[in-house]
Amino acid sequence: MTTVTSELSQAEPTTIKLATAVVKSWKAPIALGIFALISLVLFAIVGRAPSSVSTFRLSTSQDFFQLPELHLPTRATGVVVSILLILITLLSVYLVQSKRKVPLWLVSVYAVLFLVGFLGWAAANGTIPIPGLLIGTVGLATPLIFGALSGVISEHVGVVNIAIEGQLLAGAFVAALVASVTHQPYVGLVAAMVAGVLVSFVLAAFSIKYFVDQIIVGVVLNVLVAGLTSFLYSTLLSPNALELNNPPQFPRINIPGLSQIPIIGPVLFQQTIISYIMYVTVGLVYFGLFHTKWGLRLRSSGEHPQAADTVGINVNRTRFWNVSLAGAIAGMGGAYYTLVVVGAFNKEMTNGAGFIALAAVIFGRWDPIRATLAALLFGFATNLQNVLGVIGSPLPSEFMLMLPYIVTIFAVAGLVGKVRPPAAEGKPYIKS
Repeated sequence: MTTVTSELSQAEPTTIKLATAVVKSWKAPIALGIFALISLVLFAIVGRAPSSVSTFRLSTSQDFFQLPELHLPTRATGVVVSILLILITLLSVYLVQSKRKVPLWLVSVYAVLFLVGFLGWAAANGTIPIPGLLIGTVGLATPLIFGALSGVISEHVGVVNIAIEGQLLAGAFVAALVASVTHQPYVGLVAAMVAGVLVSFVLAAFSIKYFVDQIIVGVVLNVLVAGLTSFLYSTLLSPNALELNNPPQFPRINIPGLSQIPIIGPVLFQQTIISYIMYVTVGLVYFGLFHTKWGLRLRSSGEHPQAADTVGINVNRTRFWNVSLAGAIAGMGGAYYTLVVVGAFNKEMTNGAGFIALAAVIFGRWDPIRATLAALLFGFATNLQNVLGVIGSPLPSEFMLMLPYIVTIFAVAGLVGKVRPPAAEGKPYIKS
């Protein structure tokens, strides 16, 4: 025994290597292959007449200088795009076969190419106004971005925020009512934030203090707010529309110089004050979550509340106040509907935007920047249906109405893959 021990002690240390199993995921190549096949059939084989030309307008009349319009032969563009998509699909197959991930930039390039082919096919012998398409995208995505930021904060702190839809709807209703009475849109915006906080108070109280299932509370709140606002609209706002449902709207503010830059100027710098607040909010939420003590406390309460408690963080208080902050942010998104887009409140006018915002949170992997980009994608899909309808696209109107939701389902189910939410999300913390 002594001899064996001596020999072991004199032997050189051995390195133990653990084999890591690499799981091949064929989800991305399959999805890319399906869309490459669709593009080949739709853009190249079926296509349009060989003489068809698709026009892309890149400038507005207010730009510093005019960019020339792009005139692309529809059939030839479809063929080139289809070939490039097939090559990217084959590259993704090679990467997965080599046990490597398909990079996000490659998927992004694929999406842009497919979009160019689709727009060229849809706009054959017509004109696509690119600045108008993108301006509408930002406008439609703004409430989604506010809702997504609300979901990111709430879920990072450990509370599943299914009630985004109710927070948006409450904010829209209260903003219209208060702004109509006071004739001040800024007062209506603040009131919308308060309405979002009140809805969040209920979510926080039941889920944090009384340990009620957070998903059930969120669903009930959505139904409650929808029913309550519909009832008050019918009994209060509708009979007194001029006094109670006629809010002043925020004007567009053009940033001198920046607003005249081709393409990005009209898109980013010819917006209302709520959109500019949205830009700032995205940056603040990202910086706060990942670069401040507040964000560290918030994320620790959603990842490992027991550990947070041991270092002196009041987990339930942290959750309660941050869920309330998330509600205030969602309330601003609701105000955007009545103080910018419509100019009045209508029944269930959010039309499921809260659920699309929740999908953006998941698609963005609980990251504020990625969730914002996901919301912009859904806003683009919504505005695309409007533009295609204006230019007389051959697509059936029913398909165009489905387009935003098809993109949502494809993005979450086809591209996200396996994601890990905050570890303690949806789990009430009971101090031992």
